[in-house]
Amino acid sequence: MSLRVAMLSVHTCPLAALGGKETGGMNVYVREVSRELGRMGVAVDVFTRSQNPSIPRVVQLGERARVIHLPAGDEAPMARERVYDHLDEFVDGVEAWRIAGSIDYDLIHAHYWLSGVAALALKARCSAPVLQMFHTLGRLKNRVARSAAELEPAVRLEEEMRIVSGADRIVAANVVERAELLRDYAAPASRIATIPCGVDTDLFVPGDRAEARRRLGLDERPVLLWVGRIAPIKGLDTLLDAVARLSAAGQGLRLLIVGGEADEPTNGHEASLRQRIERLRLEDTVRFIGPQPQGVLPVYYVACDVTVLPSYYESFGMVALEAMACGSPVIASRVGGLVTTVRDGVTGFLVPDSDVAALADRIGSLIADADLRWRVGREGVRWAAQHRWPCVAEAVCREYASLESRARVHLDAARCQD
Repeated sequence: MSLRVAMLSVHTCPLAALGGKETGGMNVYVREVSRELGRMGVAVDVFTRSQNPSIPRVVQLGERARVIHLPAGDEAPMARERVYDHLDEFVDGVEAWRIAGSIDYDLIHAHYWLSGVAALALKARCSAPVLQMFHTLGRLKNRVARSAAELEPAVRLEEEMRIVSGADRIVAANVVERAELLRDYAAPASRIATIPCGVDTDLFVPGDRAEARRRLGLDERPVLLWVGRIAPIKGLDTLLDAVARLSAAGQGLRLLIVGGEADEPTNGHEASLRQRIERLRLEDTVRFIGPQPQGVLPVYYVACDVTVLPSYYESFGMVALEAMACGSPVIASRVGGLVTTVRDGVTGFLVPDSDVAALADRIGSLIADADLRWRVGREGVRWAAQHRWPCVAEAVCREYASLESRARVHLDAARCQD
C-alpha cells in the first residue's frame, strides 16, 4: 500500500501562471516535488483554495498526483490576510473530501504559514503527523522591510511560532534558514531537516545564445536579466540605480524585467519603478517583459549576459538556480538563502544588498570579461545538476518515511493502552 500525503498549498495553486503577486518559487516547488513523489509511488493530493469557480475541481498533476481546488471564501483572488479568515472552511473542505473518498492520509505536508495553520487543525482531527515548510519567515521579512506597508501582520508571527511548536518536522531550504528557525523561533534542532530546493535540469539547459537573442529580437548590447515578482523586497530599485550608474559611465546595455502581476498588469510598486525609469532616463534601456511560462524562461536565461538578483531577502533564490542551470552567470545580494545557492566567485558573485556602487562595479566587470562569464556559467551548470527535483523528492520522501514509521509506533502503543 503506497504512502498517501495531503499536500497543502492554501493561498496559491501550483498550476497558477508564474509572475503574479501570489505566485513564484513556492508554486514551482509544490508542483515539481508532488510530481516526483508521484513517480516514486507516493499518492499526493495537493489541496489549494479555489480562485476560479469555472476551473475543474480536480486536475491531474502527474502520476498519482492531483490538485484539488476547495472553495474557501469567494472563489476569486484574495489577499493573504483575508485567506486566514477562511481557513476553517478550507479545513472542513479537506475533511469532507477525505471522508467522501474513504481516504486516510499518512501525513500532512504544509507549505507557507497559512497552510501550517490548516495542517495543525487537520492534525487535531485525524492525528496525522505534519511536515512543514515555510518558504519565507515573517520575522525575517520584517527585519528587511523598508516601510510599514511591507511589515508582516502580528497574526502571522504568532501563528508561525505555534506551527513551529506543533509541527512534527520542519524542512529548511538551507543552513541559513535552519539557523533562523533556531534563533528566532526556538525550533528544536532535532525536528529540522535541511533540504535544498531544486531545478528542472531537463527544461533549464544551456543553449545557443545567438539563436536565443534572435528569438527575443535583441541587438548586440549586453543584456541583464531580472526574473521574479515585482515587489519592493526584490530590490529592483537598486538594480535600476546601478544600471543608471553604468549608463552614465558610457556602458551601453539592456535590462529585461521578466515578471509582474499576471492578474494586475501594473501594481503600485511597478508604477513607481516605471516612474523611476523615466526619472533616470532609462526608457531605451529597460524593458518590462511581463510574466512568462516556465517553458519560455530558458530562452531568456540563455540570451542574457548576466542574471541579477538584487533582493533584500530571499529564502532560497530559485531564479538563481534556474539561471545557473542554463549557464547564465549570476550576481546576487549577499542575503538569506542566496549565500548558499550562489557559490561566490564560482557559480556567480555576491554583493551587499542595497549597495548600488558594488552592484554596478560587479556588473561592469563581468560584462567586460567574456572568459570569466563562460567559466562561471560552466560551473553553474555543474552546480545546478546537483539540485535536480528527483534528488529533492527523494530527500523529502525519507522524511515522510521517518514520520510515518514513528506515527505507526505511536498508534500501536495507543492501541495497546486501550
